[in-house]
Order: sequence, then structure tokens, then C-alpha cells
Amino acid sequence: MVTGGSRGIGAATVRRAAADGWTVCLSYRREASAAEALADDVGGRAVQVDVADEDDVVALFAAADDMGPVRGAVASAGIVDRTMPVRDMSATRMRRMLEVNTLGTMLTAREAVRRMVPARSGSIVLVGSVASRVGSPGQYVDYAASKGAVDSFTLGLSKEVAADGVRVSCVRPGIIDTAIHADSGQPNRVAEIGASLPMGRAGHAEEVAAAIVWLLSEDSSYVSGTFLDVSGAR
Repeated sequence: MVTGGSRGIGAATVRRAAADGWTVCLSYRREASAAEALADDVGGRAVQVDVADEDDVVALFAAADDMGPVRGAVASAGIVDRTMPVRDMSATRMRRMLEVNTLGTMLTAREAVRRMVPARSGSIVLVGSVASRVGSPGQYVDYAASKGAVDSFTLGLSKEVAADGVRVSCVRPGIIDTAIHADSGQPNRVAEIGASLPMGRAGHAEEVAAAIVWLLSEDSSYVSGTFLDVSGAR
């Protein structure tokens, strides 16, 4: 089950997971045609969901249950907003950032745990961000803070369910070449700063997806409560 699976890192994760033999249920918020086309391509299912809405997340997992036991869950759905200093941010913006990026992730993980703990098996991967440790000053501190909460949640939940056979980890992407930069009003961000990054380029969604799917697999069977930064040394 992959939230935010219609574009960017989420879509790349859906494709990689399907290629590795997973049956995938994905969620989307607005891009129905892209989500349905991707689900058709991988033989999966797409469900429209607002991850900040508890009822929607419950319904998403009910749909996934119809496809078989949920043994892997990826909380990839997230938002960013226009670049601005904190002094100019509205409470409405801050609240929505936390509702989607933090609450949505926690609800997704909760529903996964409810299924995996009784089965004593499963892996949950939360998609955080390098922003949680760099803070993103002057850009989107609220986004960074929402991802910082995901870091703390990863640590706590991983310890809570470790003895139940459930693993919880967090992948933290750096600057990745996806459409999310346009949401912050910086559609050319990758082109403008890519050469200045430590590896001389931005990352690709497929590189993040490879890390996520590895954490879902039995190849990472003793990996939990950890952070895997896919950031090119940033």
C-alpha cells in the first residue's frame, strides 16, 4: 500500500514494488487519470484519499484488505507550499501542512500496524525529508517541522512494535527531480541548484524508490528504527 502513489516518489515506488513482485494498492488526492493508469499498468488498484481524513485512510486500507494481507506500507503522501518566511505564513497553511505530512503519516502507520501486529509481520516505510535536519530557513520551515515530527514518530513506533515482528523505518530524500518543486513556486529549482549539490546533481525518484522497496523487503530484515537519507551527501 503506497499513499501519494500517483506522481513523483510515490509513483516510482509503485512501479518498483510491482516490478519486485508486490501487489500494490495506491492512493491519490487529485490526479485520478494518472493514478488509474498507473494502477492498470501494474495490475493494482487506485483509491482517492485525503490522508488527513481519518475515514479516508480507514477506507483505503479496507480497499487494500480486499487485495490480500497488507505486509508493506509506504506513507509517501505529502505537500509543500509557497516559499516564504515563517512571519508570513498563515495558520491555515501551517495546519494543513501538519495535517497532511504528519497526521496523514501517523494515520497511515496506525492502520498498517493494526494489520501487521496480529500477523506478526510487516514493514512500514515513512517518507520524511532531509529538510527535518536542515530546517529550510526562509523557504518552508513549516514543512521541515512536519517532517521532523515524522522522524520522532519513526523512532517511537519502531520501538513500540519491534517485538511484534513489524519494522518501521524512514527514508529522507534530499533534492529530488519531481513536480513537487512547482508546488513551492520553484518549478526550475532542480535546474538552478542541481550543480551546486555535493554530487553535482539532484536525485531521481527511482533512486528513492529503490531505497524504499529495499526497506520493505526481507533483505532489510534486521533494519528498523533507522533513517536512510537519499540525499547525495547533502
